[in-house]
Amino acid sequence: MDLTEPYHLLLVEDDHELAMMVAQFLRGEGFVIDTESNGERAAHRIMTESFDAVVLDIGLPGLDGISVCRKVRPHFEGPILILTARGDEIDEVVALEVGADDYVAKPVRPRALLARLKVHLRRLETVSTANLGMRVETSGMVIDASNRTVMIDQIPLDLTTAEFDLLWFLAQRSGQVVSREELYQELQGTRYDGLDRSMDLRVSRLRKKIGDDPNHPERIKSIRGIGYLLTAKP
Repeated sequence: MDLTEPYHLLLVEDDHELAMMVAQFLRGEGFVIDTESNGERAAHRIMTESFDAVVLDIGLPGLDGISVCRKVRPHFEGPILILTARGDEIDEVVALEVGADDYVAKPVRPRALLARLKVHLRRLETVSTANLGMRVETSGMVIDASNRTVMIDQIPLDLTTAEFDLLWFLAQRSGQVVSREELYQELQGTRYDGLDRSMDLRVSRLRKKIGDDPNHPERIKSIRGIGYLLTAKP
């Protein structure tokens, strides 16, 4: 990502009026916006063109948004935000399970979408600058912020952008309890409302990838009523 250039975003939405409204707003905020209305074409473009982030509707012709995310996630390192129906917890859970970094409920409020985009892009920018050369070894893992890699027993793990960001944040405070409020504020730019389970789902997926027993986790421990703790053992 060239930090001197405006962010280049692909907006994938088959509702033409909505796409034009969101695109116009984001262009006014300094983004370079490409739009696409077909899921199959979007998947091809994400894997062959250069985008910093993708905003992806679920209901698309050709290939639905969930399938697009699943297909491109192994090849695209930038943030993927999925647009879901308001209050549809199934869509929200599935979006996170296939590797989306975040979701935004419809009807889309452009300023809310902008805030979420800024949070995820800012985190990538921070890793690209302030964290160059930073590496943490904890709980049997080697976590390298300069190239966003995680190794266990010299084997690289396949983490999404959001999963790496979560692990890196916990690793920087290894051995300390991190509250849900802190996680939501830092990683999603929102306040924890006591009901949102998206962070718990993300932790659950991360545990599986780092080989943590979900019933008796040794690396990422749940602290009832507060949040999580990444153990500070070698």
